[in-house]
Amino acid sequence: MLLDRPGLFARVNGRSARRRLAPVESPSLTLVLPAYNEAERIGPALDELFGYLDRGGTHARDGAPGSADLPAIDVMVVDDGSTDGTADIVRARPEASDGRLAVLIVPHGGKGAAVRAGMLAATGDLVIFADADMATPPDQIPLLVEALSSTDVALGSRIQPDGSDMRKSQPSYRRMLGKVFHAMASVWAVGPVKDTQCGFKGFSRAAAQDLFSRQQILSIVFDVELIFLARKRGYEMAIVPIRWADKRGSRMRARPALALRVAWDLFRIPLIHRRVARRGEPATLAEPPAPR
Repeated sequence: MLLDRPGLFARVNGRSARRRLAPVESPSLTLVLPAYNEAERIGPALDELFGYLDRGGTHARDGAPGSADLPAIDVMVVDDGSTDGTADIVRARPEASDGRLAVLIVPHGGKGAAVRAGMLAATGDLVIFADADMATPPDQIPLLVEALSSTDVALGSRIQPDGSDMRKSQPSYRRMLGKVFHAMASVWAVGPVKDTQCGFKGFSRAAAQDLFSRQQILSIVFDVELIFLARKRGYEMAIVPIRWADKRGSRMRARPALALRVAWDLFRIPLIHRRVARRGEPATLAEPPAPR
């Protein structure tokens, strides 16, 4: 069910409303940035991120919120087995010396695997993952934090309240593939969530531990799996319109093998999680363990 909300965001419920997890009074935040061979872009991206965080203030560019009211933030770059020195660049930054920046190195397994590793390792009361190229600018972080003050899952959306779509800057073939993908995903797994693939999502730590520990899809379809799991577990989700810009340099190439894997992963999501129970309800059969 999609509920219109005035102002910042809309909410998507599971089959019935449930009480959210207990809020924390002084939350901390971990920002997870998955990265694979990002030596050329990770430095400027972190400059932009920490420049925003260090400026403080209540207002940023174009009326976006400033960072003054954000909770204490630590940033975790998850290096997905890069071979170009991405991790070394991160370690050499001054923020790594003062404890605000860490790097987690994992074997190369794709974005889904890197995001899962970072979200499960995060220690903040709130956990957000974002694309390492800052396609979503850091001044959008307060929007997810505000949404997470009243819900446990907040999904960034490139679709604006007036219906305009920030994805129009993408190449036409990617927009076409995205429409086909969404048509399949909405029928089979995610319901009314219109932008499943926005790489900007936030969770309370308890919700992140619950959902990412169950994640089994490692391809680009992992976002759909998380939304499916959140709905099945009964979490209320906030849909948060955000600013976004397409950053050239994506390594995703539309090939037949990728299309087949996407279709297969979409098909199997409801099947592999058919035994997952709503929170507070026992599973009828043991759930298959998440891969490690």
